[in-house]
Order: sequence, then structure tokens, then C-alpha cells
Amino acid sequence: MKRYLLPLLVFVVLSGFLAIGLKLDPKVVPSPLIGKPAPDFDLPQLAAPDRRLAAQDLRGQVWLLNVWASWCVACQQEHPLLVELSKTGQVKLYGLNYKDKRDDALGWLRRFGDPYLQSVSDAEGLVGIDYGVYGVPETFVIDKQGVIRHKQIGPVTPESLRDTLLPLVAQLEQAP
Repeated sequence: MKRYLLPLLVFVVLSGFLAIGLKLDPKVVPSPLIGKPAPDFDLPQLAAPDRRLAAQDLRGQVWLLNVWASWCVACQQEHPLLVELSKTGQVKLYGLNYKDKRDDALGWLRRFGDPYLQSVSDAEGLVGIDYGVYGVPETFVIDKQGVIRHKQIGPVTPESLRDTLLPLVAQLEQAP
């Protein structure tokens, strides 16, 4: 009887961990960057590679950084919402084109619309690594001081925009 006790105990403990894990939301992954300065970047603009955009250029404003790629199916899902958002002027939206070919990315924006004030090219994915990106799309809310205040994993949805992103942007806009 005792020889079955240890395997049974191990099974019960592992089952408990599995049950807890199954109840977690995979889209809720805490980012160690929340509350910390956004990593610096200085990248070529997608539409004009001879010109550059740096994170430092965006200080003093609240902005969203949307990490996207032309090969990303989920990016296509959120894109119409981002196009509509850009028309409202409620928030400044910048794009980080991640591990993509420039021609493919430009063609994608021509086809589906370009919601970004500017989009930069992260062809090597190094800036994405600095931001802790492990899948596209991801969207970051960055405050006037250049601090990351929120990370949206996966496509922006009407609900996440209404319930989380826009209220946070409005709150940050009111801050000194």
C-alpha cells in the first residue's frame, strides 16, 4: 500500500497545478516593463527609410506603439479598428513593423489603410526584443515621460479599446 502513496501524492499535486494553470487567462501576462521607461529606439521610418524616428522624439505626449507585421493574421483582425481609431484623433498611434520586409509592409498598408502617424522598421526584431515582444500584435501605452503604462497582448478589440486603452490614455493626458 505504501508503494502507491508517493505516486498518488505526486499525481494529486501535479493535477492541482494543472487545474490552476487552466484557469489562467493566457492574454494576461504581466510585463516587467510596466512602470519603467520605454526602451530607446532610433529606427528608419518605413515609408521614408532615409529618415528616422526615435523614442526620444515622442516625449511629452501620450502615445500607443502598435507592433505589427504584414505576415501576421491577428494584425489583420485588429487593423480596421486601428484605422477607425486613427480617424478619431483620440490618441497618437505609432507602428513598429516587426521582422518584416519593407515592400511587403508598405503593400499591406496600401491595401488595408495606414492608421499610423509614422511606422518604423524593426527588420531584425531587436527593438521588439527590448520591448519584450514575443508575438504580434502587441500594443503599448506610453505616457508623456516615456514610461510604459500598459501592454496589450494580442489584437486590440473594441472592448479593450473602450474599457482599458482609451480610459488610460485619457487619464494620462490629464497628468502633468
